[in-house]
Amino acid sequence: MKLMKPTLESIVAEKPEPTRKSPQNMCMDKGYDYPEVRELLQDWGYTIHIPARGEVKKRKKIPGYRARHWVVERTHSWLNRFRRLLIRWEKKAENYLAMLHLACTWITYHAAGLFG
Repeated sequence: MKLMKPTLESIVAEKPEPTRKSPQNMCMDKGYDYPEVRELLQDWGYTIHIPARGEVKKRKKIPGYRARHWVVERTHSWLNRFRRLLIRWEKKAENYLAMLHLACTWITYHAAGLFG
């Protein structure tokens, strides 16, 4: 919690003034559910959205809805199949970037069904 204030102070972009139509929201997970954090965020003028620790949220079951991974998680999973990228054997950044482009091209062609 000691890093919370320096992190807020290091934000480069100017924060617009909160209005009724567009309040400044701060969404965080249960790990930030501490009175110090809530107090600091209120002092900075944020509307706080932090679930309480120990609170279990009952999710609605939507018929026909299939759980999906976030796009970034799925992409990282696909890229981790390329051991050369996972371990990073290349010393030069240009070579690593070329292998990353090659892996992305391979994934795209495979998803399009061009490799069979």
